[in-house]
Amino acid sequence: MPEHVERVRRRSASIGFRIRVVWMGMIVAFFFLGTVLWRMQVASGEHYRQRLMRQSTRRVRLPARRGRIFDCRGAILADNRPSYCIAIHFEELRQRGPWSRTVEYVDSLLDRLADMLGLPRRISREDIRMHIRRRLPLPLIAWRDLDDVALARWAELASNIPGVELYVDSVRCYPFGPLFCHVVGYVGRAAVTPSGRDFDYYLPEYEGRRGVEKTYDSLLRGKAGGKVVLVDASGFRYRDLVSRPAKDGADLWLTLDVRIQQAAFDALGDRAGAVVVLGPQDGRILALVSSPGFDPNMFVPAISPADWNALLEDSRRPLLNRAIAGAYVPGSTIKPLVAMAALSTGAAGRDTEFTCPGYLDLGGRRFHCWYRKGHGRLNMVAALRYSCNVYFYRLALRCGPEPIWRLAREVGLGRRTGVDLDYELSGLVPDREWHRRHFGRGWSDGDTCNLAIGQGAIVVTPLQMAVVAAAFANGGRMVRPHVADRIIRNGVSKFLGRGPETADLGWRPQDVEVVLEGMAEVVGARDGTGRRAALPGYRIAGKTGTAQYGPEDDRKKYCWMIAFAPLEKPRYAISVVLDEGQSGGQDAAPIVREVLKRCFEAEACE
Repeated sequence: MPEHVERVRRRSASIGFRIRVVWMGMIVAFFFLGTVLWRMQVASGEHYRQRLMRQSTRRVRLPARRGRIFDCRGAILADNRPSYCIAIHFEELRQRGPWSRTVEYVDSLLDRLADMLGLPRRISREDIRMHIRRRLPLPLIAWRDLDDVALARWAELASNIPGVELYVDSVRCYPFGPLFCHVVGYVGRAAVTPSGRDFDYYLPEYEGRRGVEKTYDSLLRGKAGGKVVLVDASGFRYRDLVSRPAKDGADLWLTLDVRIQQAAFDALGDRAGAVVVLGPQDGRILALVSSPGFDPNMFVPAISPADWNALLEDSRRPLLNRAIAGAYVPGSTIKPLVAMAALSTGAAGRDTEFTCPGYLDLGGRRFHCWYRKGHGRLNMVAALRYSCNVYFYRLALRCGPEPIWRLAREVGLGRRTGVDLDYELSGLVPDREWHRRHFGRGWSDGDTCNLAIGQGAIVVTPLQMAVVAAAFANGGRMVRPHVADRIIRNGVSKFLGRGPETADLGWRPQDVEVVLEGMAEVVGARDGTGRRAALPGYRIAGKTGTAQYGPEDDRKKYCWMIAFAPLEKPRYAISVVLDEGQSGGQDAAPIVREVLKRCFEAEACE
C-alpha cells in the first residue's frame, strides 16, 4: 500500500476517534445537565418555587370590622363610620433610575394635590422615603377624613390622576360622646400580636383600651383575614394573588338604657361624682355615670399628646371611673347594714330605744351626733329616719363590730363585685387584724363608733353601695352587677350568661321589714333626711349619708344617697355620691328624685 494512503487512513482513524470522544463528552455533559435540570425542576422544584414565592410575595393582614355596641333598646353606643382618605399607589408612579426620582415625583404630586384639594400637606418627603423602605407594596395614605368640600374638589379635579385613589377606611365613633365614656370606654391602635407577626404587613386595627370595649375586645374584634401580594424585583406591588376575607366582630348589646343614662348624666351635671342604677332583681346595670368625663372620640384613631396631657393633669380626674374605682367613705349609708347586723344577732329590735343628747362620751373622747342639739329618745325606725349618730354608736357597741364586719363582707363590701368592667376597686372593711398591721394597735370602741356611722378607714365604691341598696330592695339577695347582655353574630343572638347571679344572704323577713320601714320614712316623712328625694305617687326607700374627709384645716364632705323604688315592688336601685357638698339630704337626694322621675316617665311612654 502506498505510503500516502496509509497516512490518510491513520489520520481518518484519529479524526474518527476524536469525534467519538467529543460525542461521548457531549453525551456525558448533556446527561449531567439533564440530571441537574431534573433535580432543580422536578426533584427540588417545589423547594425553589417556595423560595421564589417568599422572595416575590408579601403577606398582608386584613383587620375585621369591629362589632357595634348597643344599649338595651337598640340605640348605637359605638359604631364604625366611613373615613374617606387619599391613597398613593407607588407601583403606578415609579420613575426610572434611582429611588430619589420616585420620591421627588411623589413629593411634587402631593404638592399638586394639596393645591387642588385645598388641604395642608400631612406627609413629608421623609415619610415618603420611610414608606418606600418599609411598606412599599401598600398604598400611602396622604390625607384622612376628607370633608364634603375636599371630596367635591377631588371628584372635580383629581379623580383621574394616575396612582391616586379615594380610599375608604373604617373609624370607630361614639355617637353619644361623653355620655357613656366610662362604661363603653374607647379603643386605640392595636399592637402587633404574635399572630400578626405571621404577616409581612398589617393594616391598622383597633383594640379596646377601656370599658366594655376592653372587656369584650376578643368578641368585638372578630377574626382578621389576609391576602398575598405579588411584588416585582424592586418591591413594587404587581397584583394580588389570593385573599382570605376577615370575619366581622360580633355586635354587643348592653343592659344600659340610654334614657336612664341620660337622666343620670343630666341630674349630675358638672359636679364631680357618680350615679349607678341597677335592676335590683337581676343586677342589670341600667345606668352608670361618672363625672367629669371625656369625649371618647378624642382617642380615635389616636389621642394627641396635648389632649392626653390635659386629661392627666386635670385635677378633677376625668379619666377616673368613680362609679367603680372611686374610693369613698360611705358615711351614714352604712347604717341600714348596722341595723340589720344588730337585728340578725338579736342584740336589738325595732323598739330598742336609746337617748341622743347630741353626743356620746367614750374613753375620754366625745363622739358627736350630726344634730348637736340631740334627737332625744328614739327607736330603730326613728333613728334611721333622722340618721341619728348616737343611736348607732350605742347600737354598734351593743352588738359588737364582728356582725357588722361579717354582714358588710356578705353584701360585697371590701371586695370586687365582679362587674364586667376594668379597674374595679375592691374597697376596704377594716377589722382587728387590719388595724394591727397598719396602726400597730388593736380595735377599740372608738373604732366601732366610727364604723357605725361609716367613717374611719372603711372604703366603698358607688357600685358596691348600689348592690347594698339592691339587697334591701329584693329582701336579702346579693346580685352580681353586669353591663353586657348578649352578642349577635351573623344574625344569631347569644346571651353571655352573666346574669342573673344572686346569693341568698339569709336575712329574716321580719328584720328586713324593720329596716325598710325606717328607710321608707327617710324619704316619705316630712322631716326625714331624704325627703328631697320624695316623688308624688311613688313610695321610695332610701338612706342619706354625709362623710367628712381631707385635712383638718380643709374639711370637705362626700354627699351620699342610696335608694330603691317603688317600695312595694322595686324596679330600680340607685346609688349617688358627690365629691363635695353640704349633705346627702341636701345635695344627693334631689339627684335621686330626678333620676327616678325620669325612670318612671320612660316607663309611662312604653
